[in-house]
Amino acid sequence: MRKKWMTGVLTMALSTVLVLSGCSSNESGETTPAPAEGTDPPTETVAQDTMIMGRGGDSVALDPAIVTDGESLKIGHQVFDSLLDYKEGGTEVIPGLAESWEISADGLKYVFRLKSGVKFHDGTDFNAEAVVFNFNRWGDPASEYKFEGDSFDYYDSMFGPEDGRVIKEVKATDETTVEFTLNQPQAPFLQNIAMTPFGIASPTAIQEKKENFKSEPVGTGPFVFKEWKRNDSITLEKNANYWKEGLPKLNKVIVRSIPDNTARFNALQNGEIDVMEDLNPDDLSILEGNSELQKIERPPFNVAYIGFNFKKKPFDNVKVRQALNHAVNKQALIDAFFAGQAEPAVNPMPPTLWGYNDTIEDYPYDLEKAKALLAEAGFPDGLPDPVTFYAMPVSRPYMPDGKKVAEAIQADFEKIGVTVTIESPEWATYLEDTKAGEKDDIYMLGWTGDNGDPDNFLYTLLDKDAIPSNNRSYYVNEELHVLLTDAQKETDQEKRAELYKQAQAIIKEDAPWIPLVHTTPIMAGKANLKGFVPSPLGTESYAGAYFE
Repeated sequence: MRKKWMTGVLTMALSTVLVLSGCSSNESGETTPAPAEGTDPPTETVAQDTMIMGRGGDSVALDPAIVTDGESLKIGHQVFDSLLDYKEGGTEVIPGLAESWEISADGLKYVFRLKSGVKFHDGTDFNAEAVVFNFNRWGDPASEYKFEGDSFDYYDSMFGPEDGRVIKEVKATDETTVEFTLNQPQAPFLQNIAMTPFGIASPTAIQEKKENFKSEPVGTGPFVFKEWKRNDSITLEKNANYWKEGLPKLNKVIVRSIPDNTARFNALQNGEIDVMEDLNPDDLSILEGNSELQKIERPPFNVAYIGFNFKKKPFDNVKVRQALNHAVNKQALIDAFFAGQAEPAVNPMPPTLWGYNDTIEDYPYDLEKAKALLAEAGFPDGLPDPVTFYAMPVSRPYMPDGKKVAEAIQADFEKIGVTVTIESPEWATYLEDTKAGEKDDIYMLGWTGDNGDPDNFLYTLLDKDAIPSNNRSYYVNEELHVLLTDAQKETDQEKRAELYKQAQAIIKEDAPWIPLVHTTPIMAGKANLKGFVPSPLGTESYAGAYFE
């Protein structure tokens, strides 16, 4: 599940000179006449300094603290910096706005030394008080800066609900020092605060813009938010005063929403965009055969799943959930819709992550077993009422075409007497509905890990504390809750891994989901695009990208 832009000097009208026999295109789509006959062509070219990214869906909001969808967070990652960051292309924690940190022996106190001289995009100072303001805003349900309709779901998911917060106090001891005091140790604490939802925003901008901040974000990141045309594009401009020397290399980034995978790939081939996400697997051979384009693989670190809504009968019955697990032919889905760029999912976390339980066996595709389990649940002739199945309306790194996959699953379910009605409202409504859990019986979602820790899959998605932010099945298992919260407090990684393996065994038996696939997401870009390093977390920075 899984993010705005800044002021800079724009020179795009003449930034790319293409010597052709006719005319050339600039980034706005307008044409520039070729040199008049008899005149000398330009002797040198200037590197392209605007990158146009094509993606499948629009952002929900541009304040990363109030969203959970990847389309919002990937923009937030360009506009905001967090106290810590992840090493490029991986999940190792490195300094961010904090240069260094110290941890007490009991794991209850963290002291961060901040970079000095950093400015927010509005010109105000980044300092310790700004950090305190942000964390207090997220942690206080009564905060005057929590505006109507907003919720800090990531904060609640990572640091516990109001009555069980991990973070006890955040205070500034001087301009560049922040001290965190915890109520209990949290092993993935550093991994957590490096996440994009905890990007530090300008307190002044929040106080002045109020609810408009969610569409006019202000951070310290490499790009400054410029414009948002809903369901069309977001424009970001270079932060000329960025604290990382030499970055960003681009003057401008335009992120376009092109929902159809094929249309998005056509736009890339036609030169309308420079890089795209979520290539349709069927187009992979075309991409590989085009020397003007390059394939970009994002490291696999995700899961796609079908979730059961425990608020709706009969999906509170474990035998029904297990029956439907047996009714999905995962390998057929991979063969038909993923072009070999996926593997069947057994557990809710990818096998590349430490703590994965590889002794658990999947529910095999077995329609007779599925029918028998339904009969044991009291439904010998299948389910009497149609099932409302929410299928994703946008492509995601773990799901290139949600509607087609849903139709295939619909056909499988029909074979065991389960009639399915597919619904696919627009993305923001889809997320609101699945969070409320009132309209869907089953739903399709997925997750790209945020921070390289198993906690971010198991606790974030399936613990009772994560209802309804990310646990949209409304699944509760008290034994699981104890295991997951104990794992958060345990600092020995081997012991933590064992707790997570036990947790996965419980989840397998309870079957709150049908884990579908883990994918290797394929992106595509112009061959001369350099410095674009995909992140397994799905929120790579555009700061180092440039064109040769």
